[in-house]
Amino acid sequence: MIIPKLALRNLLGAGLRTWLNVVVLSFAFVVIIWTQGLYEGMNAQAERASVDAALGGGQYWQEKYDPLDVFSLEDAHAIVPDSLRAMIAANRATAILVVQGTLYPKGRIHPVMIKGIDPDQQLLSLPSHFLKTGEDRFPALIGSRMAKSTGLKVGDTVTMRWRDAHGTFDARDVEIVQVMKTIVPSIDQGQVWIPLDRLRILAGMEEEAGLVVVAQGALERPEAPGWVFRDLDFLLSDIKQLVRMKSAGAAILYFVLILLAMLAIFDTQVLSIFRRKKEMGTLMAFGFTRGRVIRLFTLEGALHGVLAAIVAALYGIPFLTWFARRGWALPEAMDSYGFAIGEKLFPVYSAGLVVATTLLVLMITTIVSFLPTRKIAKLKPTDALRGRMS
Repeated sequence: MIIPKLALRNLLGAGLRTWLNVVVLSFAFVVIIWTQGLYEGMNAQAERASVDAALGGGQYWQEKYDPLDVFSLEDAHAIVPDSLRAMIAANRATAILVVQGTLYPKGRIHPVMIKGIDPDQQLLSLPSHFLKTGEDRFPALIGSRMAKSTGLKVGDTVTMRWRDAHGTFDARDVEIVQVMKTIVPSIDQGQVWIPLDRLRILAGMEEEAGLVVVAQGALERPEAPGWVFRDLDFLLSDIKQLVRMKSAGAAILYFVLILLAMLAIFDTQVLSIFRRKKEMGTLMAFGFTRGRVIRLFTLEGALHGVLAAIVAALYGIPFLTWFARRGWALPEAMDSYGFAIGEKLFPVYSAGLVVATTLLVLMITTIVSFLPTRKIAKLKPTDALRGRMS
């Protein structure tokens, strides 16, 4: 126990030099946890919103369906297999039909994806119940982004044109019955939602669909010839990849912060070894081996990380807790980035993140503290007592 006591006493005895290093290192602690918490919160919020509003527990795609290939959508529809119909009848799935079309708001041309969905579905948070109207009305549901880009509002009538399964163009006037507020761009931007049965009739695609969304928690994955099941790992891969890219970019900031703190600790260790040669000689004269002296000086440097973690906890926990409750109000420009985040971003701080950050900083601090002490291995006690290095 003598080495830890000596190390702590020497560290605290250094006064201002020690506390400057500790404060800088604690700032690196807080910034790393805060930034990574933002990215974790972004990922959690985007995934949760996408699952609730569009993805459910996974999707069955018609084998030709590819949302990123508009040229494939013309043929990306087929009769829903009996196995999936059974799930739809049991309210464990819902079918969606996708047809390319064009809107003509105020005389302008606006390409859209016309999507048919069952107004009675309850699997997704999409407010499809607004599409339940009489036969004398042709209801359409759009998102707030779509309404902004087209200038449409509730009660407006707009001409919509599409091409049916036989290649014939047709058009109808549709009424905007609701403008939904959603943070998921995949169900908003460039999308028009209408009743599924009506779209099937108008497009000549009776009992067909382009994809079938499975309910969250549904365990059955029935065989569906001509259809491919896409799980959430596949459907959320774009979001996860974007968050990984952002985290990798933030690593540059982490590197700079830790580098500054480690440079200060390294210089402190070098200066300490240079100025405390007589002390090292005295310790050796009292029976300390070179290895124990090296451990003493290494522990002194490593304790910077321990003190930094304590200081970071003193002001970091209140700050991070307050920030997690208040959130970060995002600028309106973020709404056009195509990422499913709301007006506020709430960070997520996991125990794994805090523990991993703490262990990383402590490990780096220990290594940096050890490097200057290697010269002690060649130190002779007589030279040290004279104030010289071998």
